[in-house]
Formats: sequence, structure tokens, C-alpha cells
Amino acid sequence: MKRIRVLSELRALNRTWRCDGATVGVVPTMGALHQGHLSLVKQAKAACDRVIVTVFVNPKQFNNAEDLDKYPRTEDADAEALAPFDVDVMYLPTPDQIYPDGFSTNVSVSGVSEGLCGAHRPGHFDGVATVVAKLLLQTGADRAFFGEKDFQQLQVVKRLVRDLDIPTEIVGCATVREEDGLALSSRNVRLSETARNTAPRLYAILQDVADELRRGATAEAAIYTAKARIELAGFSEVEYLELRAEDGLTPTTVLDRPARLLVAAWLDGVRLIDNIPVAP
Repeated sequence: MKRIRVLSELRALNRTWRCDGATVGVVPTMGALHQGHLSLVKQAKAACDRVIVTVFVNPKQFNNAEDLDKYPRTEDADAEALAPFDVDVMYLPTPDQIYPDGFSTNVSVSGVSEGLCGAHRPGHFDGVATVVAKLLLQTGADRAFFGEKDFQQLQVVKRLVRDLDIPTEIVGCATVREEDGLALSSRNVRLSETARNTAPRLYAILQDVADELRRGATAEAAIYTAKARIELAGFSEVEYLELRAEDGLTPTTVLDRPARLLVAAWLDGVRLIDNIPVAP
């Protein structure tokens, strides 16, 4: 596996792959790789001839400077985690390769970015859309692999490539969970032992709400009760718990089409997000 930090070197290698007729897959990450990331790498390897894993802690998608400073940077450990998967390139662009001097372009995706995380993290999805557009164009990937845990982000990226005619297929991959149901996240390592034991309640309560909706309960009533249960479980704040249509992420109150229950809540100073599909 090559570690590449400069765009010109990546593009030169990509040209040789294209001459050989190879398909290219990319897994964009901010590092601190866990089994969720590695499941994306595995799917990329199965679908593509060549695979690039990008590692770039994007300052434009952080609303809080302290959160950016705390984000783990573990390049060598990440490289070790990727070694068994025979990844071709670990792309670690320096900041100037993504945001050179004078960079003044912002990519903003309306609609699917509004509400949910978009309401609580102003500018976050502009940062996501901008860096993803850059990485897709820099890697020239045929397919890009994203986890469904960040479901709103996945919809933003899908809309981005559709609207800008970026010729990359966006592949959504199922959320990977611990045995107790907690969705894998780089932030989980910041939970205390007590909070780590509490965290799986978020997923369990989402499942209960989904069951109630399938039995005919109204979303308003089921969600009101669920928010109280989440707080009673030990979470300090529920930022949102909503039912949204999968197609377009429009709010819905009745289960008359494929939908997602999406939640964000704070526990032990750590912001956790999760979602599950709910079908009629």
C-alpha cells in the first residue's frame, strides 16, 4: 500500500490504472479507522479493481474548534488496520492539497441538508459537500463507499453527485454495530465506562419506536415517549428524534412509505447519532 500526500502523484498513478482498464473505488474517511470503516473497504475491494482510502480531517465540517482538536489522528494505526485488505493507496492529502491558498469555493446542497444535523451544526454539510466533491474529483473514482450511519450525509453526497454530474456511483453500506447494538463510531472511544454501557440504549429505543410505528402508533406520540426514555436512560440532551422519508428526507408523521428514524443525542459530552430503516 502506497501512502500518497500530493495530488499530482495520485493522478499519475490513476492514469496508469486507467490505461490498464481498472475500475477505481474510494472510501473517504477522517481516519481513526474502526470496523465500520473496514467494512466499507471490504466492499470496495469486492467491487473494484483498485481501492483508495482517503484520510483527511476536514476542518470545514467541524463547528467546534475543540472538537476538531480532539479528533484522533492515528495514521500508523490506520495503515496497520488497512494492511490485511490489500488497499492500493492511502491518500493523506496535506491541507494545501485540498484547500490551497486563495481557495474560495463552497459547495452547498439544499433540501436534504436541512434539519436534523444540518439544523444543529450550521455549515457542517457545506464542509462535507465541498471536501467530498474535491476527493471524488481528485481520486477519479468510479464508486465511492459511505456508511448509512451518517444517513443524512449519505443523502447529501448522493444529491451532490447527481446535481453536479460527477461520474461516481455512491454506494451506501449498512451500519456496523457492536454486539450490544451500539453503532460503531470514532467518537465511542471518548465514552466513559458508565456511558459506554448506557450508549446502546439509543439503538434499543429506536427499535421500540419502529415497532410501535409498525403497529399503527402515530409518530408524534411514539417519539415524544422515546425522547423521555432516552433522557431517563442517562443522555443529557436529545437534539432530535425524527421520522423522515428515505427518499428526500422529508418529514413524515405516518408510516406510508420507506422511512428512517434518525436521532442525535449527547452522552458524557459525546454527540452520538444513529438511524434505522422503518418500512410500512
